[in-house]
Amino acid sequence: MDSGECSNSNPSASSPAAAGVWAKLVPADSAYPEVAVAEGDAVVCSLVAPAAGGEELAWCEIRRGGDASSATIRNLSSDAIIVDGRVIQQELVDIKPGSKIVPGPQEEGHLVYTFDITAAKDHDKNNVKILLDIENAKCSICLNLWHDVVTVAPCFHNFCNGCFSEWLRRSSSKSRDKSQSAACPQCRTSVQSVGRNHFLHNIEEAILQAFSSLQRSDDEIALLESYASVKSNLVLGKQKNQSRKCPLPPASDESNDAEFPCPQCGTEFAGFRCSPRAAHIQCNGCGGMMPARPNTSIQKCLGCDGSFCGAYWYSQGVNSSHCNLICNQETFRMISQHHISRLPDTLHGGNPYEKDITERCIQKSGKTLQAVISEWIAKFDNKELDRSRLQLNNVEAITSRTYLCNHCYNKFVDFLLYWFRVSTPRNLLPADAADRDSCWYGFMCRTQHHRQDHAKKLNHVCRPTRGNP
Repeated sequence: MDSGECSNSNPSASSPAAAGVWAKLVPADSAYPEVAVAEGDAVVCSLVAPAAGGEELAWCEIRRGGDASSATIRNLSSDAIIVDGRVIQQELVDIKPGSKIVPGPQEEGHLVYTFDITAAKDHDKNNVKILLDIENAKCSICLNLWHDVVTVAPCFHNFCNGCFSEWLRRSSSKSRDKSQSAACPQCRTSVQSVGRNHFLHNIEEAILQAFSSLQRSDDEIALLESYASVKSNLVLGKQKNQSRKCPLPPASDESNDAEFPCPQCGTEFAGFRCSPRAAHIQCNGCGGMMPARPNTSIQKCLGCDGSFCGAYWYSQGVNSSHCNLICNQETFRMISQHHISRLPDTLHGGNPYEKDITERCIQKSGKTLQAVISEWIAKFDNKELDRSRLQLNNVEAITSRTYLCNHCYNKFVDFLLYWFRVSTPRNLLPADAADRDSCWYGFMCRTQHHRQDHAKKLNHVCRPTRGNP
């Protein structure tokens, strides 16, 4: 083999299908073979002596980058190499398809290679993964993952079959006009039809396979299925064209059957009753209405600026016996009032290996998860944490007395446990995690989401460095 000619350290890498080849080095001289770069063998070697028994030495390491069209190369040789005209010692640099690589400090006497990412369209088609926020796969009635999901039209919101069937039954029992369709529990649009959604049912099953902790108990499932009445597409009664907000009755009207935008439009609760032209806001959770009262902090989530009614109606003494459209109080609470008994599935960007390590660190500390969270909430209140990673709105205004919805609270917990892990000394980490190197892309690494070996091998609970110390 001539000076500068290189090969894979694993001879079997010549078979792309068997070795999982994802990239190659194409020599400028077609008389020499291409060099395949495999998933499990990223080290490229060269023969420094052409005679039999020549020594094989590693000269570079090539790995996938943060996206499908990028990669990184690290010089492993005792001498410099040239990458895109730049002399490289031992540092890590980014490369892309078309990058020119010379396995030596000068072009003379060495082959010039062009880096290329191999086309694997068929492989990609068989391994398509869809990123889905689990919060978008939850029923807004029970706030759990869909079970036997149904979709309503024309708004196309999705619910558990049992939850919507029970909602439909209660709406029908309260309505004088049985021909009128029910309002969507989420947006209050008049529902014209409802049917089972087999496509989303497959997604529901895929989520349960990935996150078994979201599986409901057998008793809960049996109860839901006993309520379920949507067996095929149902067309509901046509509703007359009318305003979504019904006019308020005259002050002398004592009828309790009039339809009001919210409970306080017809009745006084906690010393407050809506005026005839009072502004209302719609709850993002249940779709119900409540009076807009800007001087209260218990209507709007400071983390997402969404409106939620549970805490407000609880403070007014209103419950589901007064109005069907009221959120559970637990959906929107003060940070200090939230209680957590298990780690969120979205912790550490959904990396299951990092989540498991954090769980074992908490167990090793001898504290409950709630105790650890409370301890770091105190640090947060004392401004001891850098808030730049907190993916919420109004981060500087958030304290332990701030009201957050469940979705934003999970993000807040993720933020606190990131700092818990970063602050955990290496000697207190589990043995299988203590000696891992940190990924250069840190928590922003996208490879950790589709390559289990990468997610497990490197620590991703760290800031991005891209090779810079």
